[in-house]
Amino acid sequence: MTSLSSFKVFLLVGISFFTFGQKPNVIVIYVDDLGFGDLGCYGSTTIKTPHIDRLARKGLLFTQAHTTSATCTPSRYSLLKGEYAFRRKDTGVATGDASALIPAGQQTVATIFSKAGYNTAVVGKWHLGLGPLGGPNWNGKIEHGPLDIGFKEAFILPATGDRVPCVYIENDYVRNLDTQDPIEVNYLKKIGSIPTGKENPEFLKMKHSHGHDNTIVNGVGRIGFMVGGKQALWDDEDMAQTLANKAKAYMIRNQKNPFFLYFATHDIHVPRIPNSRFLGKSGHGNRGDALLQLDDSVGQLMKTLDSLHLTSNTLVILTSDNGPVVDDGYIDGSKENLGLHQPAGNLRGGKYSSFEAGTRVPFIVKWPKKVPIGKSNALISQIDFLASMAQMLGSTFDENSAKDSKANLDAWLGKNKTGREYIVEQAGTLAIKKGDWKYIRSGQGAKFNAQVNIELGNDVEDQLYNLKTDPDEKMNLASQQKEKLNELKMLLEQEMNK
Repeated sequence: MTSLSSFKVFLLVGISFFTFGQKPNVIVIYVDDLGFGDLGCYGSTTIKTPHIDRLARKGLLFTQAHTTSATCTPSRYSLLKGEYAFRRKDTGVATGDASALIPAGQQTVATIFSKAGYNTAVVGKWHLGLGPLGGPNWNGKIEHGPLDIGFKEAFILPATGDRVPCVYIENDYVRNLDTQDPIEVNYLKKIGSIPTGKENPEFLKMKHSHGHDNTIVNGVGRIGFMVGGKQALWDDEDMAQTLANKAKAYMIRNQKNPFFLYFATHDIHVPRIPNSRFLGKSGHGNRGDALLQLDDSVGQLMKTLDSLHLTSNTLVILTSDNGPVVDDGYIDGSKENLGLHQPAGNLRGGKYSSFEAGTRVPFIVKWPKKVPIGKSNALISQIDFLASMAQMLGSTFDENSAKDSKANLDAWLGKNKTGREYIVEQAGTLAIKKGDWKYIRSGQGAKFNAQVNIELGNDVEDQLYNLKTDPDEKMNLASQQKEKLNELKMLLEQEMNK
């Protein structure tokens, strides 16, 4: 076996930055909980998203794009790592004090860009764990963070807005931490005397509908307990603008250098506490207002690109980590004011679900003169981001580390109208989609999550749907189409056993 046997090598034939000339900047806008029907360009008529719609009008909108999972941590892991998260046992939704799921030195998309001479940065939600086994040291240098896996700059939320600790991490340190007020975090038991949503609901400015009744920060109950770090706590209402400002400043600093920016928004995840500029403006509760805020953030980044004269040489990808959820733990007016808005569009399910709305998400690609304007029905998966970017850069990558990522750049750039032969999806169980057919593996979980009002797609029986004739996934053909069922079962088992 040669030393290159575990590497994919792409010849610079037709597609590389040498073909295009100057190295292109790449921005991935990774939205949180954005549904297939949430944007105007995807059919929403009641919530206006003009900036994202403009991105779509000037780029390529995909109708069959999928994340790898119906929840956030596995999706983010797969996007950056090029490996399906189901291959690990510890890639469920991570706690706020989880140790790093991608330890220092491992290959990621960021290392691919870094080796190609790019500056690399992550701004926004991380939720992939930090620190060695046992979790991070919040009061000193945080090891096994983004800077250890290819990013040169980082400004992140450790996990999610509804999980403690509610602080930003800038590069390897908690921002604005007072060393005389150290942070302590515990997800197993209450610590300290800070009020909790369960014990002191009178201190809440936003009530919880389920869960989210631990330590109160800024009048909102969170998941998990924390003490200390008062000076470092974020302001929820300013979060979107804080992140947008960091991203814009990064672009300005690197306007003369090729850069890769992974901009992972917190919107529209809970708790939805939009700035007063957007509060009450959508007519659809806080979730709708957060969509307006998200759209504004995207507009700010695109305006900055224009002002720096970088638009023509920047590849922009906007997509989501999983499907939508309306009530995800807080009483914020989103459920009561949903009205005619359909976050999942005409798809069945949502976040947490094995049905289409769990992983089929908005996906927009814009690159002037390199990507055609219009729509694509090509079947694509976020798992291919690493290999496709390596292909664009004419770079090598370790195939053993990113065993599931396949070079699919032609489809992402609109040159190939077919895309992948099949995709694998992860929720409570696994599913595979090939052509018009989708197979959902038998599971043991609940069929329906009453708390979030979403059909999960878990069933003790195998499920098989023809998405061409039954896009709503209502007619289970597993008992009638045995040959097709067995074909997809075998294909999924092959993927699982790689």
